Parts: sequence; C-alpha cells; structure tokens
Amino acid sequence: MSYRAMSPDRTLLSSIFPTFLIAVLLLAALALGACERTDDDGAGEGGESPPDTETSSNDALEVRELEAVSVEDEAFAVTGSRVAPTTAPANAPMAERALNQRAMGYAAGIMPPEPYPHPVDATNRENYEDSEPGRFLLASEDPVSTFSADVDTASYANMRRMLENGQLPQRGALRTEELINYFSYNYSYPENRDAPFEPTVWVTPTPWNEGTQLMHVGIRGFDDVEAEKPFLNLVFLIDVSGSMGSADKLPLVQQCLRLLVNEMRPQDRIGIVVYAGRSAVELEPTEARHSRRILAAIDRLTSGGSTAGAEGLRTAYQLAEANYDEARVNRVILASDGDFNVGISNPDAMRDFVASKRDTGIYLSILGFGTGNYNDVMGQRIAQAGNGNASYIDSISEARKVLVDEMRATLFPIANDVKFQIEFNPARVAEYRLVGYETRMLNREDFSNDEVDAGDMGAGHTVTAIYEIVPVGSDATHYEPLRYGETPEVTGSGGELAFLRMRYKLPGEETSNLIERPIMVREAIESLSDTTDDARFAAAVAAFGQHLRNDPYLPDYTMDDILALAQSGRGEDDYGYRAEFIQLLRIAQSLEGNRPTKS
Repeated sequence: MSYRAMSPDRTLLSSIFPTFLIAVLLLAALALGACERTDDDGAGEGGESPPDTETSSNDALEVRELEAVSVEDEAFAVTGSRVAPTTAPANAPMAERALNQRAMGYAAGIMPPEPYPHPVDATNRENYEDSEPGRFLLASEDPVSTFSADVDTASYANMRRMLENGQLPQRGALRTEELINYFSYNYSYPENRDAPFEPTVWVTPTPWNEGTQLMHVGIRGFDDVEAEKPFLNLVFLIDVSGSMGSADKLPLVQQCLRLLVNEMRPQDRIGIVVYAGRSAVELEPTEARHSRRILAAIDRLTSGGSTAGAEGLRTAYQLAEANYDEARVNRVILASDGDFNVGISNPDAMRDFVASKRDTGIYLSILGFGTGNYNDVMGQRIAQAGNGNASYIDSISEARKVLVDEMRATLFPIANDVKFQIEFNPARVAEYRLVGYETRMLNREDFSNDEVDAGDMGAGHTVTAIYEIVPVGSDATHYEPLRYGETPEVTGSGGELAFLRMRYKLPGEETSNLIERPIMVREAIESLSDTTDDARFAAAVAAFGQHLRNDPYLPDYTMDDILALAQSGRGEDDYGYRAEFIQLLRIAQSLEGNRPTKS
C-alpha cells in the first residue's frame, strides 16, 4: 500500500496504532520486571539492604547523588605492610584511578597529585560545634592556664578533604591544636616508661605580631621500639547503615581493616560488631593468625538501613568486657560517619554512656569517614569521654598513617589524664592567650583533681601547645592600664617567664604523677631565623588554622606570609606531610574569594 492511497485521517492512525500499543505494553512489562527484580534483590534480612545493593530505602536520595563516584573494593590488594595498587584500566572509574595514584605516591614517600575523590552533597548535613577563639588574659588578674592534652588529628584530615573538594572549611570544623598536632616535632625523648615524657620549651618571636612572643610547650611520648608491646584485644564497631554506602565510607573502612590485619601479630585479637537498624556480632574475637577468617568477615560487610549507634556501642562494649584481658590493650574502635538516627542520638547522652565505661579499662578510638552527613560533634564528644582519640580517614594514605605508620601511638597507651598548667609571672608577662584548645580548657582546680578526666597519650605521640605572650613593657598590649592599679614587683623568681606543671597517670594507676619546670627569660630566642625548623613550621600551622577560622589576632598576616614561613620550616620531611601542607596552603589561597560565613 502506498502513502498516496492512504486516507489522511483514520487509515494511517488505524494501521499504526496496534503496533504502537504493542510496543508500549512490551516496554511496560520490561520496566515492571526490572522493578520486581530490584525488589527481590533488595529484600535483605530484617528488611535491610542486602550485599552489593547501591542504595537503601532510607538514604536513596543521598546515595543517588553519591553513586557516580562509587569504587570497587578490589581497587587495592594488601601485601605485607604495604598497599599494592592493582593496575586500573584506562576506562576505570575516576575514584579507582585516583585511589591507585594516591597509594602509589604515598608508598614512594611523596604526596600524589590527585586527591581521594569525595562526593559533593548539595544538601550538606555535616555537624560541627563552633567555639570562640581563646582571648588574651591579663597575667596580673588571671595568671594560671589549665587544659587537657589533645592528640586528636581528625580536624586536619577533614580540613584537607574539604580543601581538596574545593571548599574552605567552616570555622567549627577547625581545631587549630589538632592541625598543629597532626605533625611530629623533635622534642626531648624520655629515658624510660616510668617518666613517659619530658617537656621541651621554645620561646620565639611571634611571626604575625611584632612585640609579642610565642611560647611552645611540647612533649614526646616514650616509645621503646625494641621493647615487647602488650598484645592487642580490639573490637571494631562498624557502621553499616545506608549512609555508609558511598566509596569514601564503608569500602574505605574495609580497606583500613585489611591494612590493620596485616600489621597485627599472630596473638593479637580482633572482633567485629556491626550496626545499622540493629547491632550484631559479625566476628567473635579471633587471633590474627586466623587472618583468612577475619578477612572473610570484613569482605561480608555491606551497607543498608538506619543507624542505631547507641545499641552498637553497647554491644561492642559488652563484647570487649566479656573478652577483657588485663595483660592486653583492650580497645573499642568505632568506624562511622557519626550519623546516628535510631535510639540514643544526642551527643551528650552518648558521651555520658561512654564516660560510664572509662573505669572498665577499655579505651576508645574514633575513626570518622565520609562527606555530606559527617557528625564531628558526636565523634569529638565520645572520644573525649572515653579514654580515646579521634582521627578522620579521608584516604587510604591517611589510613596507613593512622593504623600502620603511627600504629603504636594510635593503639598503645602510655599515659592517661594528661593535663597542663602554666602559671605566668606577671612581672614578666603582661598578657597571654592559648592558641586553640578551646574545647579542652579545664578549671584551675581540675588540675590536682585526679577524678577529672583529661587526654590520653599513646607511644611516640607528640603534643604541642602554643601561647602568644605579651611581655611587660611591650606596645602590643590589648588592655588599657588601670588608673588605680599597681605594677607587679619583680620577686625572687624574676628570671622566670612562667612555671610549667604537668600531671599524668600511668595506665592502670589512679594517682597522678607531677612534672614541674620553670621557663626562664634567658631561654627566649631573639630572631625567628635562629629558631628550629620545627618551631617555624608549627607557628605556620598555627597561623593557618587561625587564618581559616577568621580569628581576630592575625589582622595583617597574609597567606603569602604563612606560606613563606611554612617553606622556611619544612626541614626533614620523610613522609611528605609537610610538603602536602604547603600544597593545601596554596589551595586555600586560591579559594579565599569563596570564604564561607561563620558557621
């Protein structure tokens, strides 16, 4: 039949319609079959998502936004104590190629050019707690400063993740002392484990404020590499809820666990508790000699469901307590994005629960993961309450740093409840302020109270605190002189700038030990160029943290100034961490025009 012979109205329509109807019905049937297969595949135990599902019912929107950068677990093979990247084909996903490049760069001792690919969530629900910067105090009115040690590094790695994602961090995400303490410094090494650290003090000119000085107080924890370490008794608490489905969360957790298993001694034990809508023991405590059994349990982990974090913590502590061994290091390690939404989810309530477990002798470590709903407040509250430390894992390189290169510092405690107290001599110091540590401040009377909890240190940890001080007679003071006040008289301790006290408890002990040391005026170094590389680099990191936070005490000190200071203090840099920091400085400098408002 020719087109010419067809009627222009019903003839053409009647000939096409049956074929069109059949096609529509076939397409509908195919779509319905696909939906049914998806439903069948998604009907896991308890209504939760099964292995290998890419989405969960509760977090479908979030996962759809993240799935474009998903990466297969097989992107890495673990061999010995090194991560050996498999060869990624040219058409491999961007995330997989970037992971391989980062691992190869790290193994070579240099930082790779591409960051770990973090998904960007347009509906950001990350949770941070802002804090006002410590202000200058008058030494004549308030001469004593007391604070808890802080060995956490979560803020630095999280900041790096944001900068590599093209974002300037909001102020609440930045804790300047954690940026400073991300790096190790060449402090005095203690002679034995009974006195696990010896304070080092540097007094230098302040780079950003003429007329003031920086007083660095640093300690390095005892770490006898040759001595036999106690065996480990670890319980990993793994968040496998739907929010953990993206490549930078549960798949990265699994890579971390594989790294750690390969570092453990045959007698070390590891157990695994998982939680989503409910909690369960995935692996009873098992000696590392049975690595195949442990790795099989790790490989079985899949994400899906809601997040009952409190129930998971209870289960993990119950497992740790049931298998407690006083001859071992007993520790619960929580790996999560912190997005608890079932049961107890209030950070203060979770903190109280963890605090109630301090006397069990079980330590707590927090490993934070992910983008978009990372709950920094939760991680900080419970880490500070639970004789623990907090790290943020943004890449396989950071996992190696925390769990391999710094394994002893992360897992082996040498001192509990470490507190600092500085008393400034008002005859020499007019004003002072502590840089950072806003969430670690203690009352003066807390220093001598052994019931007050404080920070814990692991083997080889370094802790740094930096004060900016205004000497008496300097024009850099912030307070107008009192009309009716009196200038303090120089006493017999006139040669002292300040007096340092430290308290700590050895693991298992309840009574603290005291370290005291005067800080003399003669210790001050006149020129910044005469200071150590470490002193200049630490000052650069402190300046960078304050700059990003918009703190008010660096008004004329630019990013160019900070960059030059960091480069002058780079010094020895075996692992490339300081070189990476300099690159982060440059990234932040390029993003300055997009600075976010105060969080």
